[in-house]
Amino acid sequence: MASRPEIQAPPEIFYNDFEARKYTSSSRIIEIQAKLSERALELLALPDDGVPRLLLDIGCGSGLSGETISENGHMWIGLDISPSMLDIALEREAEGDLLLGDMGQGLGLRPGVVDGAISISAVQWLCNADKSSHEPRLRLKTFFGSLYRCLARGARAVFQVYPESIAQRELILSSAMRAGFAGGVVVDFPHSSKSRKEYLVLTCGPPSVGTAVPKGKGDDGESSSDDGSGDEDNQTVSVSDRHRPRKKQKLNRRGKGREWVMKKKEQMRRKGNVVPPDSKYTARKRKSRF
Repeated sequence: MASRPEIQAPPEIFYNDFEARKYTSSSRIIEIQAKLSERALELLALPDDGVPRLLLDIGCGSGLSGETISENGHMWIGLDISPSMLDIALEREAEGDLLLGDMGQGLGLRPGVVDGAISISAVQWLCNADKSSHEPRLRLKTFFGSLYRCLARGARAVFQVYPESIAQRELILSSAMRAGFAGGVVVDFPHSSKSRKEYLVLTCGPPSVGTAVPKGKGDDGESSSDDGSGDEDNQTVSVSDRHRPRKKQKLNRRGKGREWVMKKKEQMRRKGNVVPPDSKYTARKRKSRF
């Protein structure tokens, strides 16, 4: 059995010009990528209203999963750390906007601008320390924190992952939960060693009825719901306005006026402290600029 790519070398080194071209020219890889991307878009549960959404493809590679996004009528931004992969995406005239960057250092996108995110076989790379400065927990924290900020409220992120162990799966999931996401793991074909696929389905926002984790597919390719109801599969997420309003700061005006300040100054004088004399400017709020 071949060694896992993420163990052999860092992604920007492993996917050099030769490997990138070999990966993209494989008909088997293209077919697998298309199926995984279709399933990821299905789990995103975007509203079927004909409105194109702006999606983020994390670890987009040569744009194979981006093609599926375009075929479904959506716009996308692709991020990858391999220059060779992005060069091939440009050769193939990928329709999305391509960014060269390390997801472990954050996404660097404006808050609330993305309606959903997918990632195919990429997030588990963050669990490896490829450099002496790499700390997997900190890189996962940075990644999920930046992803949470750039997603619109109520939007979903779906990651198809190949965790090396249970501990690695728990590390990824716990990092996402600490960043504020709700959700869990969806497993398709759980009883098949060959067809088994894991998807981390996350919702931007606190847990609620709408953030319930979808059911995985069984051996027959249908949803493995216990009660046979298809209601959960037909649910779509509610994506709010991209320009997410800032949280209102709680203002406690009681006791913060001139009377409160005069009382505090009198208390300080009784304790023997040196207090500036009272004047007409006492407790007056300064302007933001002179």
